[in-house]
Amino acid sequence: MFLALLASLGLAPDSREVSPDATLVRRLLQQDVNAFEQLYDRHSRQVYALVLRILQQASTAEEVVQDVFLQLWRNAAAYDAERGPFVPWLLTLARNRALDQLRLKSERQRRREEQTEELPPVVTSPPEYEEEIDERRRVERVRALMSDLLPQQKRAIELAYFEGLSHSEIADKLQEPLGTVKSWIRNGLLRLKEGLQTAS
Repeated sequence: MFLALLASLGLAPDSREVSPDATLVRRLLQQDVNAFEQLYDRHSRQVYALVLRILQQASTAEEVVQDVFLQLWRNAAAYDAERGPFVPWLLTLARNRALDQLRLKSERQRRREEQTEELPPVVTSPPEYEEEIDERRRVERVRALMSDLLPQQKRAIELAYFEGLSHSEIADKLQEPLGTVKSWIRNGLLRLKEGLQTAS
């Protein structure tokens, strides 16, 4: 099937080229740069045509062609003339490299899509520093409102909420009737609530 594809591209090997190619490959084994240049001149267009047909992208096809010939330079011994002509072997090498490039491109695309799906949700809550500023403002507001309370209201609320005393314990500590202490706390808290609502 692959040979049929080569024939349809006009890339079917000419048996008369086998001997010169084999000779050049043997010279390539000796790191003969001139032999490499001749092989490139003879076959780079065929390799490019095949790779471009697979990848459909000129710039990527050019890179793959360079990779194929670099692999040929580094590993010319991989070609065995006894197993067949050089051109089909080289084009098979190019085809495999082009398909590898396609798979790599598909894998990169898949990973990009997965990363896009895994992006963290947009945080809509205010940053921590804004929350800290708001909390500080509320504390300052409460302190200001507390300073406006009657002294006995302020003291009763401090004992209840900052020292954790019960209403009875506050009455004993201040030596005031329990009803009076409850009234101070209730009225003081109402004033604080009204002040905070007005501030907001």
